Amino acid sequence: MDPLSPTHAAARIKQAALAEGFDLVGIAAARPLDPGPLDHWLSQGFDADLRYMRQSRDERLDVSRLLPGARSVIAVAIGCRPGEEPAQPDEPHGVVARYARGRDYHNVLNRPLRRLRALTEQLVPGSTGYASCDFRPVMEKAWASLAGLGWVGKNGCFIAPPFGSYVLLGCVITTAALEPDAPHPDRCGTCTACLPACPTGALEQPRFVDARRCIAYHTIEHPLAIPAPVAQQLSGRLFGCDLCQEPCPWNRAASPATGRLGLALSPQPERAFVPLASLLRSSREQVTALAAGTPLARAGVDGLLRTSRILAGTPLPEDLS
Repeated sequence: MDPLSPTHAAARIKQAALAEGFDLVGIAAARPLDPGPLDHWLSQGFDADLRYMRQSRDERLDVSRLLPGARSVIAVAIGCRPGEEPAQPDEPHGVVARYARGRDYHNVLNRPLRRLRALTEQLVPGSTGYASCDFRPVMEKAWASLAGLGWVGKNGCFIAPPFGSYVLLGCVITTAALEPDAPHPDRCGTCTACLPACPTGALEQPRFVDARRCIAYHTIEHPLAIPAPVAQQLSGRLFGCDLCQEPCPWNRAASPATGRLGLALSPQPERAFVPLASLLRSSREQVTALAAGTPLARAGVDGLLRTSRILAGTPLPEDLS
């Protein structure tokens, strides 16, 4: 079989990605990224205790450090917006971010990403690949933008019409030379609706999220006490935060998930609003079972119980230190 041209190989790969259940797919040329945005974010201390961001800076800016000889990045996205928001219960509860109400997206995206990598290696003999879904030092939002899937909004979230910012991203880095797509233009315009929606002021600089003041960071990633200024503004959030996404015009008319992978992440209504009283009465084993196989496991038992105590008004002293 004659080798496929970069254009034909790219077309075949895109067809395969859609067949795997991804909603969007695009290709970017693998080249060093502009270090300006990441370096500014780090220089301001916006990374808080995310030490791995500093430690992996060079790899994030140059994928050839992860895969020598990298020539292309295949970016994919799935829409994950749920349908109608369930009614909030009368009893005190903690709100779970929309993306975290179903299965762990890593477990859903990993296999189709690996199959896409294997197909690329088959279509372009001699090529090798590297698949990533939010667990490798890969700037997936930057690559998805360069591949034409959307752009990074002023709230730091990736916006991909027709799904708005309710999308999940993945990448396949490959040594195959593939025809790249044009980058997506920024379509936020003069809109700033998302910026004042953050109750803790984590979006003081548009497109740069200050993790030190971010509710999502403190309820998911941060294992220690939540600072009082953030704890007092949790707005009922137990895990993650959608507050800066809710006023975005691109989300008002966003399409709900309809693709195979998006539907595999369908939210479970009982995980949207977690009753605080029952959670605080639960054993560690019961909390582990509640979080198993979902993004909630990222916060761990201690993180979930810490935040639930704050929401219930019964924090330990160190929670508000």
